[in-house]
Amino acid sequence: MNRLFFISFFALLLLSQCSPKTADVAKKTDEVKDKVEEVATGAKDDFRTSAPIPGPAPKIQLGTYEQFEMTNGLKVIVVENHKLPRVTFSLSLDFDPFIEKEFSGTADMAGQLISHGTKSRTKAQIDEEVDFMGATLSSSSTGMYGASLRKHTDNLLKVMSDVLLNPSFPADEFEKVKKQTLSGLATSKDDPNAIAGNVASVLRYGKDHPYGEIVTEETVENITLEKCKEYYNNYFRPNVAYMIVVGDITPDEAKTMVNTYFGSWKRASVPSFDFATPASPEKTTIDFVHKTGAVQSVINVTYPVEFKPGSADAIKASVMNTLLGGFFRSRLNGNLREDKGYTYGIGSSLRSDKVIGSFSTSAGVRNEVTDSSIVQIMYELNRLRTETVPPEELTLVKNYLSGSFARSLENPQTVASFALNTTKHNLPKDYYANYLENLSKVSSADIMAMAQKYIKPENAHVVVVGNKGEVAEKLSKIAKVNYYNNYGEEIKETFKIPEGTTAETVITDYLNAIGGKDKLNNVKDIQMKMSTSMMGQTMNIDVKMMDGKFSNVVSMAGIGVLNKQVYNDGKALVQQQGQTLPVDENTMASLKENAILFPEMKYDELGYKLKLSGVEQVDGANAYVIELESPAGKKTTQYFSIETSLKIREVANESGQTITTNLQDYRETGGVLFPYLTSINGVAPVPLEMKAEMIEVNKGIDASVFQTE
Repeated sequence: MNRLFFISFFALLLLSQCSPKTADVAKKTDEVKDKVEEVATGAKDDFRTSAPIPGPAPKIQLGTYEQFEMTNGLKVIVVENHKLPRVTFSLSLDFDPFIEKEFSGTADMAGQLISHGTKSRTKAQIDEEVDFMGATLSSSSTGMYGASLRKHTDNLLKVMSDVLLNPSFPADEFEKVKKQTLSGLATSKDDPNAIAGNVASVLRYGKDHPYGEIVTEETVENITLEKCKEYYNNYFRPNVAYMIVVGDITPDEAKTMVNTYFGSWKRASVPSFDFATPASPEKTTIDFVHKTGAVQSVINVTYPVEFKPGSADAIKASVMNTLLGGFFRSRLNGNLREDKGYTYGIGSSLRSDKVIGSFSTSAGVRNEVTDSSIVQIMYELNRLRTETVPPEELTLVKNYLSGSFARSLENPQTVASFALNTTKHNLPKDYYANYLENLSKVSSADIMAMAQKYIKPENAHVVVVGNKGEVAEKLSKIAKVNYYNNYGEEIKETFKIPEGTTAETVITDYLNAIGGKDKLNNVKDIQMKMSTSMMGQTMNIDVKMMDGKFSNVVSMAGIGVLNKQVYNDGKALVQQQGQTLPVDENTMASLKENAILFPEMKYDELGYKLKLSGVEQVDGANAYVIELESPAGKKTTQYFSIETSLKIREVANESGQTITTNLQDYRETGGVLFPYLTSINGVAPVPLEMKAEMIEVNKGIDASVFQTE
């Protein structure tokens, strides 16, 4: 186990313990009544021998809404509902997607910043006013949302309109948002689902399409405050905006309020764009992203689809996708989860969009069944195109959809959403009122027609994020395998491992790079003081080491010592907040390993198995990859920079969780190079950055530090 992971794991565990914690739908038809009368009068056909005869689809009585447009172009939809004394205001912008290029991520950051300060209010003042009302207020790149009790509506709109019309974009808040964005990216960089999503977007749409752009650390670093202001000025305009007002308010009251608080919002032209339509691949390929230490693969079968909102196919295509993978009893879930046990769950989506839609089906499966899972997914896609759906299966799906639709009508926000969709996508006025009737008409022939039109197993990107060594060779038997990095950039094998290079020579080069065996042998003790921020609090870590001895004390201001671990030649002590804990076999083994000053010097002596498995890129630089297995059978993967020979990454699997440790900022201390910055992904919701405040060599350590009693 990596020494710093072991330290942070115990600290995180302890800190978590210390921290505060309708629509009426039915009238029976005469046919059904006659059937009941037959049974009641002793008709010879037992009612149990046949399914009930369905009645006609009910006509939906949607809640009413008012719609008007203000002189500045702001379109307003009002849904009056007096069940609760509460009102919500949802602002949404509708403009063409656009390319952000090297500034990708600007729109998202600008959307957050809008509510982080105005010309007359700081973020703290905004938060205080909203909290005092018990209200909600948030902003995003495509709009804003506010909600409060009716009695606070005016006060809420004062704040909301100030935020919308007078954002000040404070520099200090910009830096905070940028830091949070980078932290989120650091976390997602190690998340196989996020990786699969990024790569799927790039391959599905292409990097020259707005939907194919992804946000990276590099693009976020490029973003400036001026770029955020530019985005706001270009796109936050009333003539491309919709305001949905829902709740305890009349249309006349809403019109007066919207005019009072948003009437001064100035209209202006908004940029428009047009892009080439992305095409599906000519032939299905497997697009593989290697993730070291992964115990399962994430599969995403996807491609673009020309499917616009309000399409005549919308309801029929929705039934088709629901049957395939849109609910728990879908075909995909029944096959891969219920029958084969390959996954905890799999789903599919057929998404409409005014620019370009998409189809996608995704699941996480065990390494050993990755190839089998792809075969079964393709089987279900093809079966839907070629086999007629049985009537009872189709009825099950339609019943599920009609029930979901009916339940959704209980929420007044649904009526508002229907009204917005009707307006934005130019739907027939009775589209939703006739939904159940049109749903009931969907036939098995319609399902096959929709599958043949939108399901393309022969023209798909099969994105797989997993362990290359355990999965890739099997996949090559299904289709051609292309290799990509986390950002959807194709990897070409360009570096050839020099003849004679082995795992042992790589380790030797590393030991020479950090100081050489002579200097390392002269190191008798090491002392390190490190710090990290966790859950908004600074944690201090004090490590002392001698060969065969190890001490680690984790403390926090205001709390004191959180955790203490000591190992001394076969004896160990572990305490949490002063309470001594039993030391199990695994903990003892980890402590013993941590008590070896430079374990790389003793791999052979200790019985470790090493294998040079290839070359991979780490943050754009080539690195030798060594697979390491301890005498106890624990496996880790280590990465050594080809350019510097330094160890730059270590990946281990702890209780099914992949832990990635990145080692940076090597500095010389006592003739030896040590990493002064270590980031650990996988032990906390966000990456832990551990900074060395001090590292000392051969300064002498008092023996009492290593007492275990």
